[in-house]
Amino acid sequence: MAKSPTSVKDIFRRLSSIRKSKKKTFEINGTKIPLKPCTVLQITDYIEKDMLKEAYLNLLSMRQNEKLKVEGEGVSPTNQVAKETDVNDLFETLRNKMSVIVRNSSALPLPNKELLVHVAQIILEEEKRQGEPGAMPGWREAWRDAVLDGVRDALRKVQLDSREQNDSWLAVHLGLLGKAVVEDLERVKTELLSSYPADFKVFETYVSCHHEAVGEHLKRLLEKVTELKDYQALLDFIIHRYPSDLRDEQGILIVEEELLNDIKTSYCHCQMEDFKSALDNIIISEKKVWTMKNSPDRADDGFLTSKNYMAIFQLIASYAENLEKIDENLGKSVIRFCLEELNPFHTRFEEEFLQHTRSLLTSDLLDCCLWVKYHISYINCFNSLKEKMQFYRENFSAQVEQLEKDVDGLIQRLTQTLIKHFKTDIKPYIDGMMTKKWLKTNEDFKEVTCRIENYRGLCKSMRAPSAQVFVNEVHYYVAREYVSQLMKKKYSCKKTKSEDAAVKLREQWKELRKLFEDMGSSLNWLYPLGDYLSDIIGMENERKIKDLLIPLVSNYPDISKKQLSAVLYFRDSSFSLEKHNVINQFTLLKRDAGNTNHRSFFTDTEVLS
Repeated sequence: MAKSPTSVKDIFRRLSSIRKSKKKTFEINGTKIPLKPCTVLQITDYIEKDMLKEAYLNLLSMRQNEKLKVEGEGVSPTNQVAKETDVNDLFETLRNKMSVIVRNSSALPLPNKELLVHVAQIILEEEKRQGEPGAMPGWREAWRDAVLDGVRDALRKVQLDSREQNDSWLAVHLGLLGKAVVEDLERVKTELLSSYPADFKVFETYVSCHHEAVGEHLKRLLEKVTELKDYQALLDFIIHRYPSDLRDEQGILIVEEELLNDIKTSYCHCQMEDFKSALDNIIISEKKVWTMKNSPDRADDGFLTSKNYMAIFQLIASYAENLEKIDENLGKSVIRFCLEELNPFHTRFEEEFLQHTRSLLTSDLLDCCLWVKYHISYINCFNSLKEKMQFYRENFSAQVEQLEKDVDGLIQRLTQTLIKHFKTDIKPYIDGMMTKKWLKTNEDFKEVTCRIENYRGLCKSMRAPSAQVFVNEVHYYVAREYVSQLMKKKYSCKKTKSEDAAVKLREQWKELRKLFEDMGSSLNWLYPLGDYLSDIIGMENERKIKDLLIPLVSNYPDISKKQLSAVLYFRDSSFSLEKHNVINQFTLLKRDAGNTNHRSFFTDTEVLS
């Protein structure tokens, strides 16, 4: 026998029983859920008008009634699906509305704070119902997403000028960005915290969202960054200013390591390119100096220098200072690159310098002096640079040692170029000495001393130790060439002429000594030689010449018999009676002297047969 249909009375009895058993579910914060929900249109209207409480209570009623009908009998499956769809759509609409409210709460003026209270209550209620039929998951996640979207909106409103509008566009923007973050979080504490239960961890959530939004924002900014100063501003903001802006908060914002490393790498590459460009610009700038024939700069201490070239050390020092604050390893990579890049730069510089200043030597005397000044200024610069680079020796010993080697080579070549020019300049006048004309006039000697005096003035603008090297080598060369004229047998004195020659040699040697003492020569051992030779040449009594050999051989043991014979020939080519005895005495002295003195002078002095 078929079971009779359930009576209306039985259905209401069941509904009443269920309602009594679900009493807690049908009441929220003292407000009862209506037994009969509003229509879909009415609930939609509640949502649109921000009447969240009314909309949610009716949605709960609708969800509960649909559940009761399912538990009853005679419900059409088609109608059931349609009703469930309506309920789900309405809940989705409500959640979207709540997201808009939360998102807008990041803006000023602050929306109705009571709405945020309702948002929190609805989220908590829905989290309690997780697992029940028809309950939607992800309410807390949707709330955080809305917070994040609101933070993103706030950051987009921060003023951002273009590079064309403001050369410091990024630094200005980052300053405003940091200020906006601090102000936003301060407003969260003062205005939003009270709208949420402690369970929401509102401040921590906003800090986390700012962290994420700022990271996204910086990634977009990074795409626009091309200049070194902007990379530096970005890293300074991330590493120093951004965390310090929130140093009093529990959650310090730190950009993701991957993004930070990307920025550091880009900054490093940009800095390397900037350094190479700076080196190229130095050469270009120096070319203008040479082309315009501008005089070199003078440092405060009076030494010739090149401000452009000394900018290299200042640039590396600024890199080191900036990078030290950002990343120690990154800083070391850049400094190592800079030190290594200086070596090929010096080669390029030297090539350009030689090419563009060669013509100065074929011009007038002023241009020749300018050519000398250029050499001195760069010798000074390279010495100063080498000295300053000692600062990096501890961490970059291999690079500094290689740099020293290259710079020393360059300084030596520049110095030798100067010396070669000096030698070429005075050689014709020195070659004119120890002749009959030399006895009658001082023209050639004056030309020599005039050129020495010119270099004496210029050398006062050269820094040690190169100045000492240059002066000593010039002194040695002049002394050697002067003495070598005695040994070329160009002239032989007769009778009283030897006395005249001795007087002249002594006076000129004394003048040369005064010049080189004033220049700071340290070759003091050369000074007695002129007197020894003058004594021999001017000695009237031939027998006494043997006695004059003792100090000569003792102080200059590398003098040869051939060289002594040449000196005696200059004194008097007819000198023969005592010559044999003098040479024998010389041979004995040489044997006794041995190699006690390692100075070399006569070994380098030319002798003609």
